[in-house]
Amino acid sequence: MQNSSPFSKLIHSQARHYGGRTALMYRDDDASRWLDISWNEFSRRVSLVSNALLSLGVGVQENVAVFSQNMPECLFVDFGAYGIRAVTIPFYATSSEAQVKYMVSDAKIRYIFVGEQYQYDTAYRVLKIDPSVSRLIIFDPKVRKDAQDQVSLYFNEFLQLGDGLPHQAEVDERTEEQDQDDLANILYTSGTTGLSKGVMMTHRMYNAATANHRGVLNLSEEDLVLNFLPFTHVFERGWTYLCLRTGCTLAVNRNPADVLRSMQEVHPTCMCAVPRFWEKVYAGVQEKINTASAVQRRMLQDALRVGKAYNVDYKMKGLTPPVSLKMQYLFYEKTVIALMLKTLGLERHNFFPTAGSAIPKVVEEFVHSAGIMMIAGYGLTESTATVTCDRWNEHITLGSIGRLLPGVQLKFGANNEILLKGDSITKGYYRKAEVTALSIDSEGWFHTGDAGFMKDGELYLTDRIKDLFKTSNGKYIAPQMLESKLVVDRYVDQIVIIADRRKFVSALIIPEYELLEEWARRRHIEFADRRELCSNPEVVEFVMDRIDTMQQDLAHYEQVKRITLLPEPFSMEKGELTNTLKVKRSALNENYRAEIDKMYE
Repeated sequence: MQNSSPFSKLIHSQARHYGGRTALMYRDDDASRWLDISWNEFSRRVSLVSNALLSLGVGVQENVAVFSQNMPECLFVDFGAYGIRAVTIPFYATSSEAQVKYMVSDAKIRYIFVGEQYQYDTAYRVLKIDPSVSRLIIFDPKVRKDAQDQVSLYFNEFLQLGDGLPHQAEVDERTEEQDQDDLANILYTSGTTGLSKGVMMTHRMYNAATANHRGVLNLSEEDLVLNFLPFTHVFERGWTYLCLRTGCTLAVNRNPADVLRSMQEVHPTCMCAVPRFWEKVYAGVQEKINTASAVQRRMLQDALRVGKAYNVDYKMKGLTPPVSLKMQYLFYEKTVIALMLKTLGLERHNFFPTAGSAIPKVVEEFVHSAGIMMIAGYGLTESTATVTCDRWNEHITLGSIGRLLPGVQLKFGANNEILLKGDSITKGYYRKAEVTALSIDSEGWFHTGDAGFMKDGELYLTDRIKDLFKTSNGKYIAPQMLESKLVVDRYVDQIVIIADRRKFVSALIIPEYELLEEWARRRHIEFADRRELCSNPEVVEFVMDRIDTMQQDLAHYEQVKRITLLPEPFSMEKGELTNTLKVKRSALNENYRAEIDKMYE
C-alpha cells in the first residue's frame, strides 16, 4: 500500500511504520558484502541533512546539486532537502566540466554534493572559476582533496553540522509550509538536440505520478528492488520514489558495470531497465545456445519455444493454455528456464519495468518466453516518467508500450504527435520561457515530439517526429525503428542509421569486437588491430549479409545498403554520446564525415 505522505515527511512516516526493517542496501566493495540501512537510520540521516543544510544557510526553494553515481547518500540529501523546501538538481556522474559549469550557472548553485574522485575533481575546477559555488560536500571518504581546497567538507563532517538537530524547529516549520507546487527537482535533459534544458519537477507532479500507478503495478513491501539506472534519470528516480512509498527494500547498485554481479548477489524481484540491458541478456543467452552441445542446444531452444507458446501466445493474450502445453512449460520452468534465471540472479523475479527507447520485438518475445514479466512503458522527463505501461492483469501485445495511466490525458495532434496533459506533466523549463512556449500550447497540451497511435487500448510509437530522415528521393525513414530492429544481431553492439538528404540508407556500426575477432580467426583472416579487422572486405561482407537477413521484410527504400564498421566505440569524450548514452547524431555526422561520404561515393 502506498504511503501518501508528502516527501518532506515520507521517510519519517515509513520509519514509524517499519522501524528497524531494512530500507536500503549497498555494497561495501572493500568488504565484498552488502550492508543494510534500516528505515529508522534512513530517517535519522534525513533529519541530520535537513539540519545541516540549514546550518549552511540553504533557503526556501534554493537549488542544491547532487553530482554522484547512485549512493544511499543521494537519497539522504534528496529527502533532507525536501524537508526544508529546498530543490535538488542531480547531475549525471559522467557529466563533463562544461556541462557542470552550464548547469551550475543556469541554476545559480552554491552547494554541490559530489560522489567519488572524478566528480570531486570536475566540480572543484568549476568551484575555482565560478564565484557562485561556495562549497563541495564529498560522499566518498576516500576522495583526495586538492591541497588548496579549504572549503570542501566530507559528508560525515557535513552531518556533524546537524548533530543534536539544532534547527529542528525551523525544519518542522518549513515542512508544514511545503506547497505541492514547490519545485522538488530540476532535471536537465541529456541534450541530444542542443543545449540541455532544466525540466521543472514539482511535488504535485511526483504525487500525481505515484498516485497514477495505484493498482497498475503488482508492487508490494515484500519486493527487493535493485537500483541500476542512475537516480538522475527520471525513470529510476520516479520508480525509486514509488518503491519508497510502497515500503520496498532498495538495493543501490553504485556502478552500472557491476549490475550482473549485483543481480547474482541480491536476487532482486524488480528492477527497472532500458532495452539495451535486455538486448545484452538476449545476446548472452543466444551465444550460450550457439556454443552449447547439440543436446543442450535443443533443450534451450525447445524451452524457449514452449515458453513462447505458453506465455506469449496464450497467457499474455488472456487465454488458457492447453493442458499438454502447460505440463511442458511447467517442466521447463523448473529445469532449463529455472537454471537460466538462477544464473542471472533473477529466480525470484516479479516484474521488470522497461522503457527509454524502442524494445526490439525479438528481445521482448525472448524475455516473456523465459517467464519474466517485462512491463514495457513510455514516458519522458516532462511527464514524470510513465505515461503508458503494460498491466500485469490485462492482455499485452508485443510491440505496444502499454495502456494509459489514470490521471494522464492523451490526444493526437498534427502528424499523429502525442500530446499530454495532467498533474504529472511539467509546466515548463527552468528559466526558459520561449522554449516552454514552443513545447506547451495555449490550451496546456505538452507536445512530446513522438508520433503514435492507439489500438485496442494500447499505445504504439511509430517514430520520433524530429528524428525522421528524408532521403534525397523524398522517402521518409524512421532511424530508431531501423536501429532497434538491427541492433539485436549478436555481432552488432551499436548501430546508427544515416539517411537524411542522402540517396539511400547506410549505417555506422560498432561491432561486438570479441565475437567478430573470434569469427575472423576461425576463418584464418589476418589482422594486426581492430582498424584492420573492421576495414577487411570479407569481414564487412559478413556483417552486411547478417544485416540483409534481418531487413528482408522492410521496404526497399528503408533497407541499409552500405555499412562502415568502426574500430572504436562512440564516446562521451568526443561528444558523440549523452550522459544517458543516447547518440548525438550531429556529432557523429561531423566526426565521421569522411567515412559517411565514402559510403556514398
